[in-house]
Formats: sequence, C-alpha cells, structure tokens
Amino acid sequence: MIKIRGCEGGGCRGRECCRKNAHLTMVTYVLPFMMIDVQEYIAADGSCPYEKWFNSLNAQAAAKVAIAITHISQGNLSNVKGLRGGLHEYRIDFGPGYRIYLGRDGQRIIILLGGGTKKRQRQDIRSALKLWQEYKNRKWEQT
Repeated sequence: MIKIRGCEGGGCRGRECCRKNAHLTMVTYVLPFMMIDVQEYIAADGSCPYEKWFNSLNAQAAAKVAIAITHISQGNLSNVKGLRGGLHEYRIDFGPGYRIYLGRDGQRIIILLGGGTKKRQRQDIRSALKLWQEYKNRKWEQT
C-alpha cells in the first residue's frame, strides 16, 4: 500500500503535487496467519495412502501438490470444500483436476488421507471417507 504524505516545507497542493513530486511513503501491512500442522495418515498396517498417491505423480503434478500443501500449512484453505462426514477436498486446477482428501482434527491439525483426480472422484471419496472413519475410531480408542 502506498501512503501519500505532504510535501516538505508546507508548499504541498495536495495529492497531485505529491504524485508529481514523488513524495510517497511505502507502508507494509502484515496479516497474522495461523500455522496448521499437516500430517499424513498412517493406516493400522503401517501404509500411508497419501504418500503412495503422491509418489505416483509426475514431477509437475507433484510440484503443484507440494505447493498446495504449503498453502494448507499456512492456513490458506480457499480451495478446500467440505464433503461429508468431516472429509474435505482440496481442488488443484491443473492437469486432470487433482484432488487432495483431508480431514481436520481440531483447528490446527490437518490429516492428509489421499489424493486423486476428477475422473476417479467417487472412488477416491469413498476410500478417503473410510480412512477418515478409521482415523477417528483409532483416535477414540486411544483416549
């Protein structure tokens, strides 16, 4: 943001004078944001569905997904859509329409459950819902 201040010496004739004479001061605003702890779900058998999906991506797609995860960890959930049963979908507008499936465990923890594309969306959502239920059940049993 640029803030205009008066000319030195009191001879300022207002905004036009300041613009013409380049009497501008740069003002920076910093917005606070909440860091979110992003974790990959590890199934009871030790497998990691999100990691398996991520490792199957080509380099360009993996880069787009990594950027999306960074956005999530910085609290930018603008591309996240709530589905059902506490499951959420992060949409990536690239290639075949990549999706990241995740669940929120409170305000500061996000669990990555898997990923997919628009074409396989129904199967991917079913699978992610199953994993999210499994996660919640295991967490409940531990408490």
